[in-house]
Amino acid sequence: MRNKLLSAIKPILKSLFLAGLVLSLALGNADGALAARSGGRIGGGSFRAPSRTYSPPSRTYAPPSGGYYPGGGGYYPGGGIGFPFLFPFFGIGGGFGGLFTILLFLGLANFLVQTFRNIGTSNEEVDSLGYSNSKVSVAKVQVGLLSQARSLQGELNELANSADTGTAEGRAQVLQESTLALLRHPEYWVYGATEAQQTALVAAEAKFNQLALGERSKFSAETLSNVNNQLRQAPATASLPAAGGELAEQLKQLSGEYIVVTIVVGAEGNLQLPKIDNTDDLRQALRQIGGISSERLLAVEILWTPQAEGDTLTTDDMLAEYPDLKLV
Repeated sequence: MRNKLLSAIKPILKSLFLAGLVLSLALGNADGALAARSGGRIGGGSFRAPSRTYSPPSRTYAPPSGGYYPGGGGYYPGGGIGFPFLFPFFGIGGGFGGLFTILLFLGLANFLVQTFRNIGTSNEEVDSLGYSNSKVSVAKVQVGLLSQARSLQGELNELANSADTGTAEGRAQVLQESTLALLRHPEYWVYGATEAQQTALVAAEAKFNQLALGERSKFSAETLSNVNNQLRQAPATASLPAAGGELAEQLKQLSGEYIVVTIVVGAEGNLQLPKIDNTDDLRQALRQIGGISSERLLAVEILWTPQAEGDTLTTDDMLAEYPDLKLV
């Protein structure tokens, strides 16, 4: 009878034990978990306007219709200020003084009109090529994946260690490789979100920094970073004590573990990203942001957490730190 009773309550006791263990780890190590949330970072760039020299189109001066007087004395009527226009002032030319005065006035007026027109055209061309008022898009794509996508962490770690983030071409390649890594793991996508806005170049850097710093502040430490070809790596502490076998797997299933990857870009022109409602929207957003060319890409940051092996990102962490993520 006693053995039967023990056999009956043993599963209940096991479940209570696991639940108590999870609660004790979550509550007793909450500060430690937050202190050990590692993050990785790849990127770089600048929001300074591209240095492009402007050379106004050459204009060959063509005098108004007219011709030369024999002997090279100057232009006859319609040609500018030359020898014939001196006639009225020296009494030469008889009754033509009034006519020449009118022609002189018309020539001067035509010269002033052309001068102001050329100045206006030059200013318009400089504005169109100078980028002082050019529009820049600042955008963010964020993906939450199941922790089973551990190979994605390895790909991002390897990319951080080998990427050339000091050139526009290298940063464009980082963007493409990161989005490709995400596109290769759609079976692990759980959450997604996008954000994009168009602004003037002078305000774009502040918006970009706001988005990037908002994500970086969620890390307790950037344990791996490669920004503008400055590679930094630091050790990270695991947030949960090591556990093995069946108990470890049950704890993972009960607590939930995730990986979050965030892509922030600043690019010339208009970049419109779809609102995330399903995996198709997320796939389209990743393809759009990953397809930005090096000529348009001004700055990029790829951020992911956790970065260090053994770190965890729980369901509670997701709810607290990433409330904008939508289930896909």
